[in-house]
Amino acid sequence: MTLIKSISGIRGTIGGKAGDNLTPRDVVEFTAAFGCWLLENGAAPKVVIGRDGRISGPMVSQLVSSTLAGLGIDVVDLGPSTTPTVEMAVPAEKAGAGIIITASHNPENWNALKFLNHKGEFISQADGEALLRLLDSGNISFAEVGRLGAYQRGEGYIQYHLEKILSLPYVDASLVRRQGYKVVVDCINSTGSLALPPLLEALGCEAILLNGEPNGRFAHNPEPLP
Repeated sequence: MTLIKSISGIRGTIGGKAGDNLTPRDVVEFTAAFGCWLLENGAAPKVVIGRDGRISGPMVSQLVSSTLAGLGIDVVDLGPSTTPTVEMAVPAEKAGAGIIITASHNPENWNALKFLNHKGEFISQADGEALLRLLDSGNISFAEVGRLGAYQRGEGYIQYHLEKILSLPYVDASLVRRQGYKVVVDCINSTGSLALPPLLEALGCEAILLNGEPNGRFAHNPEPLP
């Protein structure tokens, strides 16, 4: 069994038997429980979603956005993005929550849903436990046709994120530029290749990019081991 449910979300390997692996049914059930929990707690009916570069990402993202819309929740889809970019976009969009579709350091055949509150922070243990209880109860109710949620793309948030970094009072970009750094970055063909090169360029660094195509075909295990 490679399906792990926890207070922070759900993760597992793609395909196989529902309930034992991360299948479309599991994605829909967990997303629906999160959406109902969100509405029951009076949060804004809008969720920001974003994903890493895994090849299963588009499929999982479509399931998540359609399920949320079916609950009457609007979706702002950042598409391929980074975890902190999605976190920043949640309050910027005045959304009630966020969902990051990423299995972080796990191998290519894994994926996961990670849940954020309205501040763009990971949900608390108490909120996670309430979500799991709702999931187990099966008490899910979807919206009628006139109340379905809307879908929109969230554009420009990686650039927004980079501008926020560069505007921090303790980031002295001019000082970094004067050093003439050369930086080697291995993005393993995921979404780091969308954010790191422009950040390094803004800091005046010469970037040597390895595995820089965000196609989800990981060049090696993403676990950062020596």
